[in-house]
Amino acid sequence: MAQFLEQIMNGLVLGGIYALIAVGYTMVYGIIQLINFAHGEIFMFGAYFAFTLVTFLNVPFWIALPMSMILCAVLGMIIDVIAYRPLRNASRLSALITAIGMSIGLQNLAQLIWKADQRTIKSDLLPSFFLSQNAINLPGGAALPFRDLFIILLALALMVGLNRLIHLTKVGKAMRACAQNKVASNLMGINTNQVILITFAIGSALGAVAGVMVGLREVIEPMMGYYKGVAAFAAAVLGGIGNITGAMLGGILIGLAEALGAGYIDSSYRVAFAYIIMIAVILIRPSGLLGKSTRTRA
Repeated sequence: MAQFLEQIMNGLVLGGIYALIAVGYTMVYGIIQLINFAHGEIFMFGAYFAFTLVTFLNVPFWIALPMSMILCAVLGMIIDVIAYRPLRNASRLSALITAIGMSIGLQNLAQLIWKADQRTIKSDLLPSFFLSQNAINLPGGAALPFRDLFIILLALALMVGLNRLIHLTKVGKAMRACAQNKVASNLMGINTNQVILITFAIGSALGAVAGVMVGLREVIEPMMGYYKGVAAFAAAVLGGIGNITGAMLGGILIGLAEALGAGYIDSSYRVAFAYIIMIAVILIRPSGLLGKSTRTRA
């Protein structure tokens, strides 16, 4: 019982992280039909930004977190302006190749700046709230560390806030309009380039939060964006690429599947579970759990 509860909690933590990353994938795809493979590296930079601010600049964690979000939002907008905007009217293949190139370029940039060594944020630089001994006791002898509870609650709050932003604000309405028809949105007076820029900023900021969350629990290294990015992309596909609620649901399901699979089958196949689920969804329901199937008319 204790092991099952602990794996469920681990799954919810992973699910919250994957959901925040997956939202970035699905928001960009929903508007410009581009799989932004560099998004995993933005997540990785979020972890490195927080590590640098806390470790070398002695910035308190509660300030380093929003600063990392701002820095990643700026990075995401820069990537859109220099890499994707010039290819708005180009073929999807050109944009896809560019996205892969940006991903590799950011990985190498991270290695140049922080080297290839694994980094960790030392516990004495974090709030005492995150110390391992601070935990909530669960039935059966299981425990939920306050650190993991913070990650779950923060991910939930951000996902609810994003959902309200998309459905209740003018910016959110502009995003939904651009997702439906960019040409018509332009004709109605919506600055689509500005909306796309805001979309990149929001998705990148959420990715930064996920990066900081991972930095609290695991090591930070230049390839972390690839591994977590694959699982998050699988979550976006599972939920229905382009559907924000689906990305959130997909993230939770992938996180639970990975945690339970690692706990009861074999932890060395953690990444494989995401691939298996993604392939199964593509074969059985290509539009995803909440995605809408579309038909092309002749």
